[in-house]
Amino acid sequence: MERLLHVSSSPHVRDTVTTKNIMYDVLIAMIPAAAFGVYQFGFNALLVIILTMAACVLSEYIFEKAMKRPITIADGSALVTGMILALNMPPEIPVWVPVLGGVFAIIVVKQLYGGLGQNFMNPALAARCFLLISFAGMMNDFSSASLGFDSVSGATPLAMLRSGETVDLAALVIGRIPGTIGEVSVLALLIGAVYMLVKKVISPRIPLIYIGTAAVFLFLFGGFDPYYVICEVCSGGLIFGAFFMATDYVTSPITPKGQIVYGVILGLLTGIFRLWGASPEGVSYAIILSNLLVPMIERVTLPKAFGKEGKKA
Repeated sequence: MERLLHVSSSPHVRDTVTTKNIMYDVLIAMIPAAAFGVYQFGFNALLVIILTMAACVLSEYIFEKAMKRPITIADGSALVTGMILALNMPPEIPVWVPVLGGVFAIIVVKQLYGGLGQNFMNPALAARCFLLISFAGMMNDFSSASLGFDSVSGATPLAMLRSGETVDLAALVIGRIPGTIGEVSVLALLIGAVYMLVKKVISPRIPLIYIGTAAVFLFLFGGFDPYYVICEVCSGGLIFGAFFMATDYVTSPITPKGQIVYGVILGLLTGIFRLWGASPEGVSYAIILSNLLVPMIERVTLPKAFGKEGKKA
């Protein structure tokens, strides 16, 4: 009898991978960048990371408890939102600013639209843009952040590139530069990116097309200077955004063709913002604007069902 086949309704595919597994893999992947940021910038950077993550988890718990919804803080999504938001913060920012951003990310962008899987844009980036608009001075102030290596502070590499100055590429790769907590070290970010690729948490399609499109655009319209393009790619939040934010399952296309289109749009918007925008950065705005286009991208690139709308003989 134990050899009898079991008949059941669809779906029949089962997998051991869960949302919790994925979220904790993303958290692990961000540890190198977070650790380097704390080493580089000191205690306030650590405080920003801890309190922002705590604010996100607590906001999700309180909201779901008040609305009598199932408590979902164990799935790790609120922790990921808090970590991404914290790593996008200037290291010396007053901690109440990212805490406010965490509350905004979870309640306004995530929970009011139904929770995980229902948000129309990346909650962490939406919160960052909210903070950039509301507290522009503090969000763009890197002058007070002393570097752990040599206590040198000043303009960010993107600001230097915008003004025509030369940037030290080795310093960009290692992370001996001013910037947000998690974006400064290309090496640390790539270690995390490789971890996610090996664990198959993300596909390389969106990040590579995004970075490649941005690089080509910046080369064509930025003076045909390869060194300048490499410095642009390694500066700011491009690497961080491409691997850790543009690949968000909820707010990125699921179709292969859609992911290609999405990556191209991301690269074009980032290039436009960086070359001609009011700020030398542009990754956050490029990603959330592209998030809004995802439903249309998927509608256009969704494969037709077999036999549907075929040509008549």
